[in-house]
Amino acid sequence: MVQTVTDFPVALSFADRVDGTPYTQTSKHLQTLQVNVGLCCNLACTHCHLQCGPDRSEMMSLETMRQCLKVAQDNGIKTLDITGGAPELNPDILVFLKEAKDAGMHVMFRTNLVIWEDEKYSHFPELLKMHKVEIIASLPCYTQENTDQQRGDGVFTRSISSLLKLNSLGYGSNPELVLNLVYNPGGAFLPPPQEELESDYKKILLEQYGIVFNQLFTITNNPSGRFAEFIEQSGELQEYIQELEDGFNAETLPVMMCRNQLSVAWDGSLYDCDFNLALGLKANGVQNIADIKGSLPIREIHFADHCYGCTAGSGSSCGGAVV
Repeated sequence: MVQTVTDFPVALSFADRVDGTPYTQTSKHLQTLQVNVGLCCNLACTHCHLQCGPDRSEMMSLETMRQCLKVAQDNGIKTLDITGGAPELNPDILVFLKEAKDAGMHVMFRTNLVIWEDEKYSHFPELLKMHKVEIIASLPCYTQENTDQQRGDGVFTRSISSLLKLNSLGYGSNPELVLNLVYNPGGAFLPPPQEELESDYKKILLEQYGIVFNQLFTITNNPSGRFAEFIEQSGELQEYIQELEDGFNAETLPVMMCRNQLSVAWDGSLYDCDFNLALGLKANGVQNIADIKGSLPIREIHFADHCYGCTAGSGSSCGGAVV
């Protein structure tokens, strides 16, 4: 079994690091419900902490999706963050999208872009536009070499094709059609400053391909899942864990994503964040979306030492750097 960050000693556990601070509990009013609708994916990226891929069959049911919407409505949660796997592969995803928009939610949809080059899923850009869904698209680098190395041969070219299609529909230029890109480091190192990298992305993608987008999110790779395997094989895992601990930034604590969101796995089980989901560290209190009746209570966050990944440097969240 490949080791993860929880298997290695650190000088000071993350739980001890935050003990006594006012940031060990969730906020009173959550902002985001993040829903992982399945682990099946058309890609098997080296940075994937969930180890998604074509061989995974786990898929959220429509019943569970509707339970998610009810909990969001009952608790005034305004943002629905749909992720996977490749969410497009869930057979009920379009019903989920429509019902979420009908309920007045702001919907974010995470995609690897490449799947739209498959004729079976080529209609998704138009459907997302129709519902004015915010798109969060993974593009680990603005160069073909680095992207293909991380995600597979030909991924970069197909991603550019999909981005051009989105631009032709108004994404990235129409204020109602938001297109954000995601950068993940290609190895055992922290992301560069988000604003500087966003400037580079915008300049190069516009000059070389005519592509425009709104924001770039830089996300720190968590030392778990397939990424842990990747850097363990290169002998960098322990060094990377040390880098995360040494990079701890207390300014990130008030805005950790786990304080303002709830993550739901494909089977309805509940987690403080997507990384806890990957490691099977369930949320404290009610542990399945089907068991939530009425208001969500404030809960103690389930911390472990991988949380250093979200608090190192400029911090990291599903929406990029936090400080």
